[in-house]
Amino acid sequence: MIIVAVKENENIERALKRFKRKFEKTRVMREIRARKVYKKPSQAKREMISKAVYIQGLKRENDEV
Repeated sequence: MIIVAVKENENIERALKRFKRKFEKTRVMREIRARKVYKKPSQAKREMISKAVYIQGLKRENDEV
């Protein structure tokens, strides 16, 4: 549960902004979207490997420059 204490004389928009930032850090929405559609384990593994290959390519590219 996310708790945001509103300080005295604090604007409500500022407190709402802090709440939104904390909510984003918990990655709740990302997990909800991922659970909407079933993804086979083999498909998830394939995506994870392709993402790792992509990241390694970026790292190599940065090392060469």
